[in-house]
Amino acid sequence: MRHDYDVIIIGGGMVGATLAVALAKLPLQIAVIEAFPFRSNNQPSYDARSVALNYGSKKVFKSLAVWSELEAAASPIKKIHVSSQGQFGVTRLNAQDEGLDALGYVIENRVLGNVLLKQIEQHDNVTLICPAQLTDLSFNEDQAQVRIVQQDKSIPLNAQLIVGADGENSKVRELLDINVHKKDYQQTAIVSNVTPGKPHDNIAYERFTPEGPIAILPMTENRCSLVFTVASQASASIMELDDKDFLNELEKRFGFRTGGFSKTSKRFCYPLSLMKIDKHFKQRAVIIGNAAHALHPIAGQGFNLGVRDVASLVEVIADALRQQSDIGSSDVLALYEKARKKDQNTVARITDGLAQVFSNTLFPLTKLRSRGLLLADVIPPIKHSMAQHAMGLAGRLPRITRGLPL
Repeated sequence: MRHDYDVIIIGGGMVGATLAVALAKLPLQIAVIEAFPFRSNNQPSYDARSVALNYGSKKVFKSLAVWSELEAAASPIKKIHVSSQGQFGVTRLNAQDEGLDALGYVIENRVLGNVLLKQIEQHDNVTLICPAQLTDLSFNEDQAQVRIVQQDKSIPLNAQLIVGADGENSKVRELLDINVHKKDYQQTAIVSNVTPGKPHDNIAYERFTPEGPIAILPMTENRCSLVFTVASQASASIMELDDKDFLNELEKRFGFRTGGFSKTSKRFCYPLSLMKIDKHFKQRAVIIGNAAHALHPIAGQGFNLGVRDVASLVEVIADALRQQSDIGSSDVLALYEKARKKDQNTVARITDGLAQVFSNTLFPLTKLRSRGLLLADVIPPIKHSMAQHAMGLAGRLPRITRGLPL
């Protein structure tokens, strides 16, 4: 049966765009459906936020031949300093101990989004359809059909495989009637860029406080990316503070390891929740990225988990093509689900556990936390295991994460 496309990706954010770049290397016709115009301020890839790429994600982008365009704008994380407010324990991770130049990198979403879009536009087998909204999904044995609305016109498109990469409020997931499990942390992340009082020396900080963790990540031009987690009931009042009072509040909770803070950019805030789904595929559709999982930002793993989704899905599709199998079949998509479930569940458990343990102020637990951080700092196998998980190098890695061809 003739299809309009082999693969239709719903969602052109960073995970959907990464998938499009990866699939473009294969003999496939691909469409990307995005609700917002690319390079729009409303398109999540192009706002003022930054993302922490772990070392595993860097290897994926290197395999996709885009790292060379990202590297100049990416600030390396050479050390990670983990501490708990009011406690003596501390854990320090160092890239040199792992034999690497960096544990990860920080890059602005806008830069990453523009590089991915530039790559997509260079491939004749990828079609961008935006702005356009998905309205319906239907299936038969041989193909899937999406119906989109563009410029007030309803348009049907057929494909072997539909990929839902359309974020936490996924329309694809809704139309597939996939069950969602959600846990509200009653916390809000306030995100901005800040300027430290002294050079950041490419050190990333994770500071646990009773109200939630604070992450300070090194950026170019001696800026830092800030993820300031607060109780949701207090978020509105903190957002309303002027810049001086906001930085004073940050310093009160974070301390002065960076020499204080002299400047902050515009702030954004996002409620935090844990979200998991029962099933990763139905019929000829598969769910990836934030459409499949949402995490507490406590360890900066959200986007990196989505990159690993992409790496595994592309590997499964490439294998199916070699075997001349139907890339949208349940047998093929079940292989993807099997490849991803353990990693997704493990990362969800770790981040959820950290969020619970480090927000608890009971004295016995705070004492155990301090000892745990201290032990992790002085016992090399524990420290190495922490570093491997932080870098996205634990467990079985897809081929492109290992630098191997598809």
